[in-house]
Amino acid sequence: MRCFAKTQKERIENSMKATNKILSTALGLAVLAVGSWAESPASAAPAAKDAAVAPAPPTITAADVQSLKDALAAQQLQIERLTQQLQVQQSAVQALSKTDTAPVQPVQQQQFAAVTNGAVVRQDGTGSALNLQDTQAPPDAKPNPLESPVISIRFKGITITPGGFAAAEFVRRSRALAADVPTPFNSLTMPGASQNSLSEFFGSARQSRPTVYIDGRMKNVEFSSYVSADFLSAADTSTATQTNSYSLRLRQAWGQAKFDNGWSFLGGQMWSLVTENKEGIQPSDDLGRTNDARPMTIDPGYNVGFSFARQYAIRVTKDFNHKVAFAVSMENAQGTLTTHGNANNFLLGAAGATNSYNDAVTGCSTSSFTPTGATSPTFFTTCTPAGSYTFNPSPDIVAKVAFDPGFGHYEVFGLFDRFRDRVFPCANFAVGTTGPCPSGTGTGPSAVGAYNVSKNGGGFGANARWNFDHKHIVFGLHALGGSGIGRYGAAQLSDMSIHADGSPYLIKNSQGLASLEWHGKKLDVYTYTGAEFDARSADYDAATKTYVGYGSPQFNNSGCYTETPPSTAVTAGFNPGALSKCTADTRADIEGTIGFWYRFYNGPRGRFQFGTQYSYVTRQTWSGTGFTKGVGVTPEGLDGMVFTSFRYYLP
Repeated sequence: MRCFAKTQKERIENSMKATNKILSTALGLAVLAVGSWAESPASAAPAAKDAAVAPAPPTITAADVQSLKDALAAQQLQIERLTQQLQVQQSAVQALSKTDTAPVQPVQQQQFAAVTNGAVVRQDGTGSALNLQDTQAPPDAKPNPLESPVISIRFKGITITPGGFAAAEFVRRSRALAADVPTPFNSLTMPGASQNSLSEFFGSARQSRPTVYIDGRMKNVEFSSYVSADFLSAADTSTATQTNSYSLRLRQAWGQAKFDNGWSFLGGQMWSLVTENKEGIQPSDDLGRTNDARPMTIDPGYNVGFSFARQYAIRVTKDFNHKVAFAVSMENAQGTLTTHGNANNFLLGAAGATNSYNDAVTGCSTSSFTPTGATSPTFFTTCTPAGSYTFNPSPDIVAKVAFDPGFGHYEVFGLFDRFRDRVFPCANFAVGTTGPCPSGTGTGPSAVGAYNVSKNGGGFGANARWNFDHKHIVFGLHALGGSGIGRYGAAQLSDMSIHADGSPYLIKNSQGLASLEWHGKKLDVYTYTGAEFDARSADYDAATKTYVGYGSPQFNNSGCYTETPPSTAVTAGFNPGALSKCTADTRADIEGTIGFWYRFYNGPRGRFQFGTQYSYVTRQTWSGTGFTKGVGVTPEGLDGMVFTSFRYYLP
């Protein structure tokens, strides 16, 4: 390898000598051309003693002068090009002199490499060119000094940058949740659950992530696109028994047109505008230009209190000299529901359609309901879909203003969302009875008089981040509050419950996160504390004389501490017993996290790092009735979790 490097160096030195000769010749020709152009007939020496018979000197016309000027300009351009080539070869010689090894190429594919302006250009024997560019961060997002250089492929006027990482991770939880590395914060079990007596360990590579970033430029506009994916999804047939054949999950897929005047247009699936940024308002591509302020956790659920979503959006942004930025985004809407005791008198959405959304069923149960005035109950079977989708009347609208005055980064934003369902006032109207049904008596349950009800929700949020000690220390605060916004929090609390009359009842929600990070040359340390809150949204149904909705103080929590035997409804051994008389609606999720990342290597060959995270999370519930009427019972679920991760990032 050293011999090859020496040979390669000698070749380049010989090429440099030849180039120097060409430069000398070119310079000589240029001097001669200048001299010929500058010499006049008056200054010429006489060619013969007899001036009378001497021939007349040649006449220099304007056309001749212009021709000489053009020749001189061409010579000058050639000199500049040769000078640039000489600089390229000198850089290559210096690069070869600093290494003891060089890749051995077959004789028929001998290549030479030159580094110019941060680009490595390889030329093979066929004359085709492949540009491997050390991509720099765009002017609107400063490069992260912790990231390794990014190698890009130049192809037909665009730059293609592959990226991503391979991850080997595990999680150990003190209380079993039957979950991979993402933590379902709002599913922490109550004290009486059998899972609380069992811990769990899961090892996973499913957070491994392939990415590709493409960008190009045309006149005053820069075009870019980014696609990333991981394997943290579950098809209907996915298992961890033998082949671990989990499906590929789309994370981001967007395209952007960014103009030099500060306007940019973005469309696709991306981080919601609700998600906090580090600087300005620009999308993240995870290639050393990550601009969203996500927690550095191994847990891909991040931390309770962090507000985010990845979803379809169309966004327009205006940047004002990198000091102020404004953006408006139209994003995909979706609602989450938790309600209890309601009659079957409303329609909010449906299970996923086959071959379109998730149409799997997680389980079925049989229950009964006694309509008003009836003497015997009606039995019906309910199957729980794995994915339920609300019928959304309109997109969510998010607007944000970001400020970067020089010290700190500040954001204020607003969110507007809208919910709608269809109410059936005659759905629980028994035969032969009277009641609030326009069809009169004796008709039984029907859709007569059905109508739609819409409710507007949304909220306001603010973010602030400060850098200290030359960006080694970062402190941040985040807050979001409103109604019908629960799904934007990491804990995934509910957006709404349902009134007794079947109309939507939006739940008041608040989210908050405090973060503190320390960044060193090889070590990063982080800690986060966050909380999310859902208010009571309960109602009383006079027809059935029951309390309905979310968080009612009259809901029964007396069985939350009593363990039950496993259910035999499905395969024995894999269906923990459901707690009887345990409503336990979440009042607040609270999590504290501490962890670190250590980079063993970070350079042109990529990045190899190890991390450990510890989190303690608690799910506090709204009080309900206890063993004695009127006694409040507030059960609480909790879990302690340890994560580790080995990751190799592509350069």
